Amino acid sequence: MGIRLVATVTATSLLALTTAGIASADTASADTSSADTSSVDRKVVQQALDQITQSGAALGVQARVTDGRQRFTASSGKAELDGNRPVPENGRFRVGSITKTFVSTVTLQLAGEGKVDLDAPVVRYLPGLIDGRITVRQVLQHTSGLFNYTNALPLNPDEFEQIRYKSWTPQELLAVSTSKPLDFEPGTQWSYSNTNYVVAGLLVEKITGKPYEKAVEQRILKPLHLNDTELPGDKAGISGPHARAYYTVKGQPTEITRMNPSVAWAAGEMISTTRDLDTFITALSSGKLLKPAQQQEISKTTAVSPEYGLGLQVETLPCGTKVWGHGGGIPGYSSQLLTTPDSKKRFELNATSGPTEGNPGDAFNKLLTEVFC
Repeated sequence: MGIRLVATVTATSLLALTTAGIASADTASADTSSADTSSVDRKVVQQALDQITQSGAALGVQARVTDGRQRFTASSGKAELDGNRPVPENGRFRVGSITKTFVSTVTLQLAGEGKVDLDAPVVRYLPGLIDGRITVRQVLQHTSGLFNYTNALPLNPDEFEQIRYKSWTPQELLAVSTSKPLDFEPGTQWSYSNTNYVVAGLLVEKITGKPYEKAVEQRILKPLHLNDTELPGDKAGISGPHARAYYTVKGQPTEITRMNPSVAWAAGEMISTTRDLDTFITALSSGKLLKPAQQQEISKTTAVSPEYGLGLQVETLPCGTKVWGHGGGIPGYSSQLLTTPDSKKRFELNATSGPTEGNPGDAFNKLLTEVFC
């Protein structure tokens, strides 16, 4: 894994794959009667989160763990550089590329309704938009060959600071990509490209006749009551409780919490919480959002794309446990969403960057092993 929307500008990008707080029960969902049968040791989780923040790899981190009927949240570090406020354990954050799983889910819902054919060329629905050989499936699976537009953007802190509030249209983002040749012939290779989900967002808009964010809201956010999740558009701030993020510009610590997320659009603009992400991935893995045929499609991998389905990372951990989910990174924030296919074990994490870079060592692997193995 390690897939992210925009290269996170500090070492916390390491956490997109892969947070002083004490692991605490999630009062809304904890079931202490099952704690004795759980294989997850909260102390080990807390130690790993502390290792991440103490190493300087993140200023703050929050995590949510589900193992059977036992559920708890944990945090480490602090919510702001010049203060001691703890990271809110259900604080909001930018989820980056986890947005892609929501967009893919809506696209697959449309396929289940007979409104889009996954193996049809995108230009059937959006004439002239991209190379006529590229199919809807290839866009969702990152096998289209479309150049990744974020690779051409100025993303190091000194440069990004100059464009952090710029408003981008999806057409502008797509134009950055289509000004370059394809990276490879469609369908012959796998290469992660945020451009694919700009195309997917435009496809959803064309098929539904409404802004893609409205389609996501009506089809996923409202039915699942994800009240702390939003697609902010040009809105620079984060509403509600949240931790602040930083990077270093011209040698000085600079807050990066506020930015215009339209640079990510359907590839990664979403804001959410660990609770809402947990509700979403539980509904998705249990078949509540997709019809059976599309449920099989979302996690279907191929020889060309062995660890990525349709907007869903699929991986087998070294211990043999299979997990689904997605990572996400956008300047200041790195996130991870993982579940076993039966949703019995789940893990959500967000880390906020500080102005210094550190090495988290094996802390993230320790977390994965403790939760899933």
